[in-house]
Amino acid sequence: IGLVSYKLTENFSIKEAGKWLNQEEILDILNLESFNERVLYRTLEILGRNKEEIISDILSSLFLVYDFEETDINLDWTSIVLHGTKSNLGKYGYSRDHRPDKLQITVGVSELKKPINIPIGITVNRGNVLDLQHFPDTYNQVKSRLKEGSLIIFDKGANTVDNIKLIQEDKMTYLTSMKLNSSDDKIIESFDLEIAQLIDPEKNIYGIKIVKPNSIKYFYFSESLQEKQLEARARTVLKKLQEAKEIQEVITKNKKLPKKFRVNNELIEIDYSFRTKLEELSDEEAIELLKNSIINGREGFFCLKSNKNLTLEEALEIYREKDSIEKIFDSLKNEIQIKPLRVWSDNSIYGAILLGFIAQLFISLMRYEFDEIKHRSTKFIKKSLKNLTLTIKFVKSGIKN
Repeated sequence: IGLVSYKLTENFSIKEAGKWLNQEEILDILNLESFNERVLYRTLEILGRNKEEIISDILSSLFLVYDFEETDINLDWTSIVLHGTKSNLGKYGYSRDHRPDKLQITVGVSELKKPINIPIGITVNRGNVLDLQHFPDTYNQVKSRLKEGSLIIFDKGANTVDNIKLIQEDKMTYLTSMKLNSSDDKIIESFDLEIAQLIDPEKNIYGIKIVKPNSIKYFYFSESLQEKQLEARARTVLKKLQEAKEIQEVITKNKKLPKKFRVNNELIEIDYSFRTKLEELSDEEAIELLKNSIINGREGFFCLKSNKNLTLEEALEIYREKDSIEKIFDSLKNEIQIKPLRVWSDNSIYGAILLGFIAQLFISLMRYEFDEIKHRSTKFIKKSLKNLTLTIKFVKSGIKN
């Protein structure tokens, strides 16, 4: 209780938490005796060792107090930088914190979707575990709490035949996105805006439903998305042209290759030669060649897949609402501040993440309970909690109120 309280107020290091908790008033409220800060590290270890039982107990209490009518959930995964090399969980992998040079862990969160928006599960895995591999842990942790037919929403990183089979075997439904490939090019070629349904007039999003025996594809085209993607492709074309020109200039003037194009490792000796196509191509022809290789005709198109019969509007809206879990990640990392994680044992890491999850759960429950703060940031809620005051009244007989 003390550590969660600290997480939601002062929230510095474990050392500072020890000082904060050892104040006479707080020891009195929590019915504790004065203790050494090392006790808190052992506390994290104990939390970590018992993480699954703790999560299970929390969920039992949560679903007992709140009889949620719907148990549709969003699932998503992120990475958190790990400082140090002692933990077995720390591995190099795809870094969402843009620190590929650092070891990391991966974290999965399950959240009851809008309008509830309460996290109900958290899983921790090695830093090199992909979303598709992490999916079963995150899903299995909470599936016993879900009602039959609940909708599981997740993105294409975890969209595999095995994961979908897992959901269907439990008599649940799913909504996920799909990576477009060559098999979708025929649909794109025949996509007619006059026949397709206008879904979002503001962004000019059109859609068609493709019904198959076991699933439904919700195929969309967005003019604004196409514009953004083509602009990005154009920047890539110009960047590649500029690089080719730099190399061509080096070849023409017989100079040394710029450092950014070389293998920068003193232990590697390499001989290589370059030639560019710029000698026989004009800029316009070079740009056209690059455009043909970079622009594939799929710009502006995206596809969702489900085994639940939704309207095109419903499927798109439900999937868009999945960004609420991104807000939970942002809150956990930057407001609850579960990062940075220092060099601890695996169980200490589990314990620290679990502590952050419980703190975030309280924040989400406050939003769920009180309409006035439904759209308030975690930072605002934490600041408000810090401003709560306790008045201790002493009477002549020495009794405290």
